Amino acid sequence: MPDQSINLAIVVAEFNYDITYLMLQRAIAHAKFLGANVKVVFKVPGSYDMAIAVKELLKRDDIDAVVTLGAVIKGETKHDEIVATQTARKILDLSVEYGKPVTLGIIGHGVTHEQAVERIEEYSTRAVEAAIKLAKRLRELRKIQTLNEEMVVIE
Repeated sequence: MPDQSINLAIVVAEFNYDITYLMLQRAIAHAKFLGANVKVVFKVPGSYDMAIAVKELLKRDDIDAVVTLGAVIKGETKHDEIVATQTARKILDLSVEYGKPVTLGIIGHGVTHEQAVERIEEYSTRAVEAAIKLAKRLRELRKIQTLNEEMVVIE
């Protein structure tokens, strides 16, 4: 029987690395706890730089889903809004384009450093859980050849 575990890639921003490093450690541990394999950790300078790395990882047949981890902290301008909004939009577009989950574990926009620290555990573990659930459910859906008259629930 072929291995049914989920292979993940994690793209993590180096900007605000005091936060994202802890997110990465928790994400890796949680993936292992849930039985998934983290095959690649790809570090990018900042959250805005994630899209190109995500795209390359989605092209790979040995990656089932990509988890993104970052922290976009509020500054004195609206730069954080631009970074967070554009990053989220682009990674969602890539997920749909490649038919693989790309989950949003990016804290922000509009958060302080203290608020970001408080969200480390939640954002990193939820992003991993969502990636695994979606990858498994999509795998199950793709196995179904024909839908008959009975309702199918994939969970």
